[in-house]
Amino acid sequence: MAPMGIRLSPLGVAVFCLLGLGVLYHLYSGFLAGRFSLFGLGGEPSGGAAGPAAAADAGTVDLREMLAVSVLAAVRGGDEVRRVRESNVLHEKSKGKTREGAEDKMTSGDVLSNRKMFYLLKTAFPSVQINTEEHVDAADQEVILWDHKIPEDILKEVTTPKEVPAESVTVWIDPLDATQEYTEDLRKYVTTMVCVAVNGKPVLGVIHKPFSEYTAWAMVDGGSNVKARSSYNEKTPKIVVSRSHSGMVKQVALQTFGNQSTIIPAGGAGYKVLALLDVPDKSQEKADLYIHVTYIKKWDICAGNAILKALGGHMTTLSGEEISYTGSDGIEGGLLASIRMNHQALVRKLPDLEKTGHK
Repeated sequence: MAPMGIRLSPLGVAVFCLLGLGVLYHLYSGFLAGRFSLFGLGGEPSGGAAGPAAAADAGTVDLREMLAVSVLAAVRGGDEVRRVRESNVLHEKSKGKTREGAEDKMTSGDVLSNRKMFYLLKTAFPSVQINTEEHVDAADQEVILWDHKIPEDILKEVTTPKEVPAESVTVWIDPLDATQEYTEDLRKYVTTMVCVAVNGKPVLGVIHKPFSEYTAWAMVDGGSNVKARSSYNEKTPKIVVSRSHSGMVKQVALQTFGNQSTIIPAGGAGYKVLALLDVPDKSQEKADLYIHVTYIKKWDICAGNAILKALGGHMTTLSGEEISYTGSDGIEGGLLASIRMNHQALVRKLPDLEKTGHK
């Protein structure tokens, strides 16, 4: 019997060759893609756009970027505050009474500034906790994008990124500080403020004055665009206090520092902190100490606390305790703010003021 053989038709040979070429193509193209990706030539995994996503996945935020966005947010909010005030249509209403019995006022300036500031920060840093004085209505949600440009004055002072875990960050926004004075058209007292706290400690502060367009900012262990004055009067100081509680402070201050001390009633916590610094704003009064004797909200004081801390100053309760910017939104123990003075010695001078602050 003749041996049996396998014969392929020309068509079968052609199909077999095509299949072989297909297998080789896929193997070789996969090899090339892998090689290209090592050099950043192949698609999304190594592309420039993957950097921010990777950072977000890692759960960190850059404090230098947060400072840049905070400055922009304070300015954008300030634009709304100024626009509403100049329109003279404030839509003023009361949110209720403060603990001292005064009207807790709100205007369109507060609402519109809050919207701009909150959504700019939230869009840029969606994973961080943001606390703000005014209610955020979901119906008014905006997507306000940041162009990822860091201003030159910040780059000059903060030369490298400073990353921290996003879960450790709390942002405090005051979209319009000194609303009472705003309604009275006392414009010099009005500020917008942003503060960033890490693990409860204030590390970034921005205070913006919408009507003079002056902005002060500082980062603890980073840099600032504002500085302390060259000298302060510790023996017979000028003391800046709340316009609504000046009498309470004046009585104890005169007992503590003598009749030569001066009381400066003023509106807005942001304005009062700036009074302690070297601020190139002709409308800004100068003081040596800032004292507050009653309950105060953290969004009122966090930015000022961060700026003072960055410059070597102090802001504590009247009993000398550091203020934590987590948990509740206010503090009961009043506050004392100073710079280039013996802060604890000042605290020891004010025992009666602490008692007054708890009434």
